[in-house]
Amino acid sequence: MSAVLHPEPDELLRLARRGVGPALGQLLERYRNYLKLLARLQIDQRLQGKADASDLVQETFLEAHRDFRQFRGTTEQALVAWLREVLVSNLANLSRRYYGTSRRDVRLERALQKDIENSSRILDCGLIAPHSSPSAQAVHREQAVWLADALGLLPEDYREVLILRHLEGMTFPDVARKMNRSVDSVKKLWARGLARLRGLLEESP
Repeated sequence: MSAVLHPEPDELLRLARRGVGPALGQLLERYRNYLKLLARLQIDQRLQGKADASDLVQETFLEAHRDFRQFRGTTEQALVAWLREVLVSNLANLSRRYYGTSRRDVRLERALQKDIENSSRILDCGLIAPHSSPSAQAVHREQAVWLADALGLLPEDYREVLILRHLEGMTFPDVARKMNRSVDSVKKLWARGLARLRGLLEESP
């Protein structure tokens, strides 16, 4: 496909700043899988899964649309960091509603920010072997975003076992209990999922 049909994020960012057509919506959509994954990890950890990550991401996109003029960055890296901040604010609000508190908790927001940035770093370096070769497209993208997109292409069981094992840090026995499988089947599923993921990451665009 041509670059006109599939512009790079930095080009979409320039178009969005100029108010060109649907550029902002197209730009934000690039980060749906990434933000949904980060939201899911925090919801599982802090809210026992009592919220929907997709709804939280949609709320984050609505606020990003509304407040886009406040964003002063010029790169994809800066945009991703800003979107994480918006997500953290929404997660903090959700936590306050869940626990029935109304006062803003700066410590909670700092803890959420730290946890989300840590999850993003794990995505950056924890799921692929050092010798894996990124596709030509990925060289120019934020790696954590690229990895979240690749995870989204996996069959559900493969994706789940990799998230639980690598991003939630569960042991194989814990993963087995969570997925209602034997430890041996989980290990095999994990190995196949990791191989499939690495294959996706090495494919050319």
